[in-house]
Amino acid sequence: MQLAHKLVIAISSRALFDLRESHQVFEEQGLEAFSSYQIERENDVLPKGDAFPLVEKFLQINQRLEGEPKVEVILLSRNSADTGLRVFNSIEHYGLTITRAAFCNGESPYRYIAPFGCDLFLSSDGRDVRHALEQGVAAATLIAGGSRQRADDTLRFAFDGDAVLFSDEAEQVFKRQGLEAFTASERASAQQPLGGGPFKGFLEALQRLQAEFDPDSCPIRTALVTARSAPAHERVIRTLRAWNIRLDESIFLGGLPKGEFLRAFGADVFFDDQPTHCASAAEHVATGHVPHGIANEESA
Repeated sequence: MQLAHKLVIAISSRALFDLRESHQVFEEQGLEAFSSYQIERENDVLPKGDAFPLVEKFLQINQRLEGEPKVEVILLSRNSADTGLRVFNSIEHYGLTITRAAFCNGESPYRYIAPFGCDLFLSSDGRDVRHALEQGVAAATLIAGGSRQRADDTLRFAFDGDAVLFSDEAEQVFKRQGLEAFTASERASAQQPLGGGPFKGFLEALQRLQAEFDPDSCPIRTALVTARSAPAHERVIRTLRAWNIRLDESIFLGGLPKGEFLRAFGADVFFDDQPTHCASAAEHVATGHVPHGIANEESA
């Protein structure tokens, strides 16, 4: 069976489940102690991690579609298959339909992202995320603490614009020359579409999945949540139009903090390239840092 016609999310075990306790054992006592710890507790169900609600809703989409499943979650883990048994036991306990995995016994699993045909990679390891971005895959480092379980079944993705959906060409002007130069540049370039950012392909895949549903009953909603304001909004709108991409909501904040707006939208996850914006948003919703573009050059 091929995965080419599915929307595929790859997720690390530490993003799906709360593995802080066992990871602390690994950090303080080493691999052998960690392995013993996991094997001794392999029948103990792991607590849900920050990405668990997102994954649960994502997999539920298949129940609303006829025919073959259109979405899949792949588990990528630094555990060995032996220590990973606790992870799979927990997956079974929660009823998650995750059947494919790569256990890499301490090595980075990012090299399996491309063979699995993944559209998105979520991890708690920033190094793996950077490697995935270098492979051209949308990827983000999940920030602990912002996950909220919503009562409804609608899956809500929120995206920052520059350096996430779009290239960071405009953000470079802002960072190097300031707001006035940025505004003048965007006004002058309003008719010229922005280049694509690391999450353009994932947004396109999401839109194809949305097209499987009647607009009135679609279980997926998307939103652009950007610090941009008028007149810099025009280039964004024209770019999305040129790409033939439709977002359900677009929020131009003009520099206001994003957290309350993300909570009002009900985001299951928000993706942003700015570490400070991510830290603020994570107080309200599950947040993924996208280490891409000029805002991350100093920390690279």
